[in-house]
Amino acid sequence: MSRAVKYLIIAGCLAASAAIAASRPATAADEPDLIFRKSTVWKFLSPDHKLAAYAIDDPEIEGVACHFTVPEKGGWTGWLGLSEELSDISLACRQIGPISFKRKLEQGGEAFRQRRSLLFKRMRIVRGCDAKRNVLVYVVYSDKLIEGSPKNSTSTVPIMPWGATLPVRCADWFSE
Repeated sequence: MSRAVKYLIIAGCLAASAAIAASRPATAADEPDLIFRKSTVWKFLSPDHKLAAYAIDDPEIEGVACHFTVPEKGGWTGWLGLSEELSDISLACRQIGPISFKRKLEQGGEAFRQRRSLLFKRMRIVRGCDAKRNVLVYVVYSDKLIEGSPKNSTSTVPIMPWGATLPVRCADWFSE
């Protein structure tokens, strides 16, 4: 395959990726806040492999923030956005203020999603309610259209009083 054909294929893939990303409906948690990146593997003449720590606020539940760490591929394919990112994702969610719900939610509903490859792999953060303990449960995982990924991480947020504000019951805000 000639070099010109390869460049045309790469340009076409980038254009398709941009079109797919632009067609996605926007949500409050579409763009996470980058906290920091740390290089893990040095690459000569190209970007390093890194770990990146991000933060999001739950778009439907005020008073909850989640932090997640993802590996980011370096090298030229990582820099161009053509490499498939790894599924190793860690998650920690905490109560950062009085908790209030914007609307009724479903168990396992999506709080955040992000593409992890050009076409098929996505990272998702979903949430639910442990009604017995009045605890919000967040799970992060990555999936593929072709095959699933068992890698996941769980974090819980006990709903506690905040100042003079009494805690809400998550069971009142989640449907089965």
